[in-house]
Amino acid sequence: MTCIVGMTHQGTVYIGGDSAGVGGLGLMVRGDPKVFRTGPFLMGFTTSFRMGQLLRFAFNPPEHPEGMDDYCYMVTSFIDAVRACLKAGGYAEKDKEVETGGQFLVGYRGQLYKIFGDYQVAIPAWGYAACGCGEDYALGAIHALGSVTARERVWMALEAAAAHSTGVCGPFHIISSDDDYPEAGEVPA
Repeated sequence: MTCIVGMTHQGTVYIGGDSAGVGGLGLMVRGDPKVFRTGPFLMGFTTSFRMGQLLRFAFNPPEHPEGMDDYCYMVTSFIDAVRACLKAGGYAEKDKEVETGGQFLVGYRGQLYKIFGDYQVAIPAWGYAACGCGEDYALGAIHALGSVTARERVWMALEAAAAHSTGVCGPFHIISSDDDYPEAGEVPA
């Protein structure tokens, strides 16, 4: 299920997501968006709506210590708080002493991060990333669409994923670090 697409452009982070909720062969188009703001963070999730609900409504972002590098903060303080939130909400899993969560994208201070299920934090070298079952389609599209605006690239990558993956559908939601959400299904500016 899902396609979340993120990219950075000239210090602005864009994150977009679809509205599919998939279970087996069933599809529920969700009214609760997979992309949102939590404090200074933009987030877009896949894996589980429960995980996304916890990140959106129960996650308390830790204070960023003065002088700490942003990446160090994300790998340590931020991830420790995410793990605690998911554990307290009954979402984190532990098997053979290995704790796992889910995948999501985060925009913070002009940088895009991809968080994996094992809580590793990646900085995409190309300035864009995707996750979910539509990831490969979206990455191909966003790579090929270098001549349009960043918001349009995210939108068109979501459209490509929806055209080729049965687990991705609109309406799409896109947020950026410079503005608020457009309405569901709104064509990007």
